[in-house]
Amino acid sequence: MSRTYLELSQDDGSAHKFYEVTVQGQVVTVRYGRIGAAGQTQTSTFPTVQKAEAAAARKTAEKVRKGYEPAVQGQRAPRAVTRRQAASTPSTARAVAPVLWRFRTGSAAFGIHIDEDRCWVGNQAGDVFTLAHGGEVLARYQLPDGVKCLVADDFWIYAGCDDGRVYDLSSKLPFAAYDIAADVDIFWLDIHEGVLNVADRAGRLTVIDHEDEHQWSRGGRGEHAWMVRADDRAVYHGHTRGVTAHSPDGGTELWHTPTQGAVLFGWQEDDAVYAGTARHTVQRLSKATGAVEATYHCDSPVYSCATSPGGRFVFAGDSASSVYCFDRDGTRLWKLGTGGGSALSMQYREERLFLVTTDGSLVCVDASEAAVTAAQQGSVPVARDVKLAATLPTYEPATAAAAVTTVTAAPAGSVVVECVQDNGRTRIHVVTEGYDRSWNVQFPRAIREPGARYVVDALHAASGGFYRVRGDIRRLR
Repeated sequence: MSRTYLELSQDDGSAHKFYEVTVQGQVVTVRYGRIGAAGQTQTSTFPTVQKAEAAAARKTAEKVRKGYEPAVQGQRAPRAVTRRQAASTPSTARAVAPVLWRFRTGSAAFGIHIDEDRCWVGNQAGDVFTLAHGGEVLARYQLPDGVKCLVADDFWIYAGCDDGRVYDLSSKLPFAAYDIAADVDIFWLDIHEGVLNVADRAGRLTVIDHEDEHQWSRGGRGEHAWMVRADDRAVYHGHTRGVTAHSPDGGTELWHTPTQGAVLFGWQEDDAVYAGTARHTVQRLSKATGAVEATYHCDSPVYSCATSPGGRFVFAGDSASSVYCFDRDGTRLWKLGTGGGSALSMQYREERLFLVTTDGSLVCVDASEAAVTAAQQGSVPVARDVKLAATLPTYEPATAAAAVTTVTAAPAGSVVVECVQDNGRTRIHVVTEGYDRSWNVQFPRAIREPGARYVVDALHAASGGFYRVRGDIRRLR
């Protein structure tokens, strides 16, 4: 058996990766990823030992040409990772929220997204589960490191992880869509029209485009940036000294508003952003000017917040295991205990309030007026404890590249794309008629190979002048 281990680590933090090739007989195993992480693994079998050794030599030579160098594993430090320390005390509320069901993920959970069909929850162990709105567990994604957050960008769902990668979970199999520089200690992420916005421990804001290339970075006015939200107009960045809005195309500061305490969470609606703070408040800020439009008072530091559509109701979760509901103008309508830890993230949908809590649970609360009134009078449903199915579909990004199926012809209605060399980089262009062939296609780096063609279910045009893949990806022979 032979093994070659290489690393690429640049002083500016733009690269901090390893690449390992192992040959054992006719089998070549490639392992790659961020230094200090387990990484992803791909295995190929060749007809003879000689062909396996030749393939391994080609792979190694290609990486050396790109700047990788022989190294000793473990000598370089892994990327910095800060796990959120969220103390939680028992609720002081007189009544408990009407919890319909509870799913315990097994580890502290921060990521949540609720769409039309499913509930998504990601935890510190690297697990992402999908559930039906009624609580049935549908599938599990096992990612290489802890999940910081889950974000949605229209149809696409992304998981930001402690290994410095952002994984696209929208297709049948997950793919690493973005690599974040090693010197960025990720706190929170948001993606808008394929552009990734990263807030970090130092209070910086980093923007990465659809080709996973750094666009710009700005030092924050404060530190510990737990909030970043983006739209067409601006990127809204919350940190220890308030909320700062930057222009999306270059990072120019548009406005800055000090908040009542450090920002611990952020939410947005069309015309306003909401900042949950350490000083027991949620503040609504105008997106246009940064002016504080309303303040919502809680009894403890606010770990999370959300709104109903249009901001009609504002919800908050505090460090004392309570959830609140306010009217738009700031009037507190109710306060109830969660029955199981503080809400680290939340989302409202169709009279249901979904929470992920410090005990690692995804909780569904009936937030209808009738259910809340009954709860305040001491009448709550018996919460159903959701269990994992004996057999559950499980997906891992480490096997995604190898598991791409091969087809001999493009199915009717599908789109063919091709990997091409462009100034030393491998880009993806559309082959099928009816598309702008000068536009690039956002595509997983793990399966880019010059000259290779792929079939995708559909392409969608993004406002930045590129296409995004929707549906399955298959290699075209």
